[in-house]
Parts: sequence; C-alpha cells; structure tokens
Amino acid sequence: MTKPATSADASKKTATKKPTAKDVNKSEEIRKVATGMKAKGEKPRPVVIIAQLKKQGIEVSSPQVSMVLKRMGFRPRKRRAVREAATTNVRSTRVGPVSVEDLISAKKIVAQFGGTDRALAAITALKRLES
Repeated sequence: MTKPATSADASKKTATKKPTAKDVNKSEEIRKVATGMKAKGEKPRPVVIIAQLKKQGIEVSSPQVSMVLKRMGFRPRKRRAVREAATTNVRSTRVGPVSVEDLISAKKIVAQFGGTDRALAAITALKRLES
C-alpha cells in the first residue's frame, strides 16, 4: 500500500532537482555570451559562441546561434562580389610599387585611348562609376 503524496513530499522533489540541458534557455545563453563579447569589443561569431557554450555543457547548433544573432541585430558580413577584369592584362589585386610590366601595359592602354589626357579622363569616369 502506497501512501498519497503530500505537499511536503512534492517540495522535496523539486528542491533536489538539478537543472539539466533541457531546462536551460539556449537562446538566452547565446544572448548572454554575445553581449559579453560585444562589451569586450569582440565580434560575436557563431563558432566562438558555440565553443564557449560547449565549455558550459550547453550544445547549440550554428544555425540556431546565427538566427539569435540576427534577431539581436548582428548581421552577417557582406561578402565581396567577385568581379572579372575587363581585360586579361589588368591586375587589380596587385599592391605595392609599379613594375615595368605595369608601365608597359599602361603605355599600350594610353595608345589605345589616343593620349594620356583621354586615358586619365577614362580612369576618372571609371572611378566615379565604381563608387
């Protein structure tokens, strides 16, 4: 014969219960970590947040973290569009001093435009279009 549960027995059960991963509000934990990172001046990234929460024993997925960050106002970085060069001789990714090859290419382009003034005018117009 079992005796009926009393309110004293019910309070004992709830008092000894430990919080499990299911009891944790994962979105709230993501928000806490993200605001902490922002306060430190770091950009909150899903990979970093997932690693920090995993140390705490909370497993979250990358899409879940991304959605919470998006709702918080953290937008993903815009990726640069890949632009093809107008000609194969143009190397827009080169940084540093001008090489002899660059000068030879520039001389050919100036000759195609019919003079330095017209080539400079074309470059100025191109810069305005890119802005």
